[in-house]
Amino acid sequence: MNNRKKLVVLTGAGMSVESGLSTFRGSGGMWGQHRVEDVATIDAWYRNKQLVLDFYNMRRKELLGVKPNQGHIALAELEKDFDVEIITQNVDNLHEQAGSKRVLHLHGELMKVRSTGPGAEVYDLIPENYITREGDLCPGGYQLRPHIVWFGEAVPEMEHAIDIVQNADIFLIIGTSLQVYPAAGLLNYVASQVPVFMIDPNEVGTYRRKITVIKKGAGNGLKELKELLKNFL
Repeated sequence: MNNRKKLVVLTGAGMSVESGLSTFRGSGGMWGQHRVEDVATIDAWYRNKQLVLDFYNMRRKELLGVKPNQGHIALAELEKDFDVEIITQNVDNLHEQAGSKRVLHLHGELMKVRSTGPGAEVYDLIPENYITREGDLCPGGYQLRPHIVWFGEAVPEMEHAIDIVQNADIFLIIGTSLQVYPAAGLLNYVASQVPVFMIDPNEVGTYRRKITVIKKGAGNGLKELKELLKNFL
């Protein structure tokens, strides 16, 4: 019988910073070279498909040059003692590379593309062939686009994420300032009696409920959290 506590983790861009990935909102982030309107909206796609495709090709190249950091690895190791589910705003696959088995991507996945046809079928890319170009078509003859939820688009996995959060025994937030909606609203679905932890090296805002803040990066913060979680075993 499985009596392990359900640990639900919400991760954001800060989770992957220690791996060397640029963040969208961070100063000096590579997204700073491109306006959101030019590379991450459906209007941008219709206006200049190749520019959008080139941008995500560049992001894939960056991802293929990095590895999971100690924070990713520590989260995977927590599966030994807890029933862990990760909800991530990140489009990289570093959680999976580190060994985490249940990862829900709210904003899509960088190493996947999908058809622009009515079926919106999703296809995996392989590292050896990660480049996509205008004219690359799905088997049905429709242009392939990045499997990314762009600004202004619906977040299809949101209802699934809410279901996961509502069943949490422990809720952990790493690497997100809870400024991007609808993901930031997930905190509102955590039951009132559930302990909430946040790992963030930066100043965090104030919230309507008690949150235990560990003011460290992902790797060192998770080392400290592991000690606190011993109280829940």
